[in-house]
Amino acid sequence: MPALTTYTAEIPAVDVAVIGAGINGLAVAREAAARGLSVALFDQDDLAARTSAISTRLIHGGLKYLERFELNLVYESIRERNILLAKAPHLVHPYPMLIPFSKQQSRPGWLLACGLMLHDVLSLGKPLPLNRVVFRKRLQRDWPALADAGLRWGGLFHDANVPVTERLAVELAVDAQRHGAIVSTHSRVESLVRTGGRITGLRYRDRETGETRTVPARVTVNAAGPWVDRVLDLAGAHDRRMGPTKGSHLIVDAFPGAPDTCIFFESPDDARPMFVLPWEDKYMIGTTDLPYDGSIDDIVMDDDETAYLLGAVNALIPQAGLTPDDVLWSYSGVRPLPYVGELDDPSKVSRDHEIVVHTGADAGLVTIIGGKLTTHRALGELVARRLERELGRRPGPSPTRDARLPGAPDGDWARFRADYLRRTALPARSAERLVDTYGTVATEIERLTVETPALAQVVDPDTGAIAAEAVHAVREEGALTLEDVVLRRTAVALNRDVGLAAAPAIAAVLVAHCGWSEEQAEGELDRYRAAMRRFKPRALTAEREAGTMRGSTE
Repeated sequence: MPALTTYTAEIPAVDVAVIGAGINGLAVAREAAARGLSVALFDQDDLAARTSAISTRLIHGGLKYLERFELNLVYESIRERNILLAKAPHLVHPYPMLIPFSKQQSRPGWLLACGLMLHDVLSLGKPLPLNRVVFRKRLQRDWPALADAGLRWGGLFHDANVPVTERLAVELAVDAQRHGAIVSTHSRVESLVRTGGRITGLRYRDRETGETRTVPARVTVNAAGPWVDRVLDLAGAHDRRMGPTKGSHLIVDAFPGAPDTCIFFESPDDARPMFVLPWEDKYMIGTTDLPYDGSIDDIVMDDDETAYLLGAVNALIPQAGLTPDDVLWSYSGVRPLPYVGELDDPSKVSRDHEIVVHTGADAGLVTIIGGKLTTHRALGELVARRLERELGRRPGPSPTRDARLPGAPDGDWARFRADYLRRTALPARSAERLVDTYGTVATEIERLTVETPALAQVVDPDTGAIAAEAVHAVREEGALTLEDVVLRRTAVALNRDVGLAAAPAIAAVLVAHCGWSEEQAEGELDRYRAAMRRFKPRALTAEREAGTMRGSTE
């Protein structure tokens, strides 16, 4: 996989400047670059560092859009799910989920069963098993805790998920750069440039020198997600475009009655769709959907949300008995939904995207509102076609529909994985982690351990991550900070303590092998611990409580 370089001192004039390296901006940059347009991508943080990192990590076939008869979204979701299963099989996996049918829910079981059958008809030829209705005998066998709680029947919906969305973002960035895009992270856009009565580029702050640099662009794309209005403020007065809603998830260890498959159910409080999701040897529970008007820069889950989610799971699986003390950590953010004024039920806001091609004094600016993880590629294709028309080019077929992501093998994924595990010299646990996290890139990382045997050292016993992964993150994948490395390249921070115990060992590796100074490492460790507070990890809470107790006895 080609190296990802995220710094260029002088960025030349480009056809397209993209603001925001979340899933939307990455998709636009990849598609536009693959079509031969010159592209520069900017983000004030890292790749997919905020909104794109707080999803439920599902690649879903649009089942929930059926009842609103949004068949265009259903077809699009099914198509894009199938593309990701085929072109990124190392990242996107089949993910069945049980939907309980009970008298307490707002939709009758027969209607849900019909929906599952209709979805099969609409997704004819899908690479997943057919959906089916399951009855008490199978429930007792496969979901005994639900059967013991009185569930008599339900539906098994075959969908998909991407357990490590962080790696999906990295590979999209790598693929964009492979086609010529310039990727500049930790580069805040300070202003838009207007000449000749239109937007003609942007100014950003160079992360190394602190200087403001100008990048001329024929078209500028505002893909800043919840920060869309903040970017539009740079152009002047405008109508409010974003009406974000807050969504939170919490992470727990396995609990009594924990299912082996995802459960997609309704909250007993307000009938809102909810999930219990097996994930990375833990469980994710989510999500809330609340109107939000506060700061979008620092968002944490609150106690009411925790009680809401845990209460719903305990009602579904009474033997679970989950309490706030069981929460390992949580994450929270906002969905970049369109502003629709006062709304009692945020879930009624359409999840479809909107592309705004500005005119008048703001001509040359394109804004993206909405967008989803599942359909990011389709959005990138649609935006790139608009860009080509704006630039006087005739849009051609999408080059990304049949393109593998960089970590996908040229052939059958299961065969590649088995061959790698048979040939590797690494211990089984490290080898399995490498291939399941990085796909074909596992061979590049293992090569580092051959050249420098010390890099085979395990730096995180929780996940089995090895030192070579951190070196690869900095040398080949554009990681600039410790958070970039621990959270979004190696994904070590998805462990039980958000990487807090592993961070010092990883920082030491970067000092020894990547030219970091001891002072830099200490500063990065301080910043990492501060940044992880937004996840409210139990490890930090316990540490603070222990410190308070020590202080009270001294």
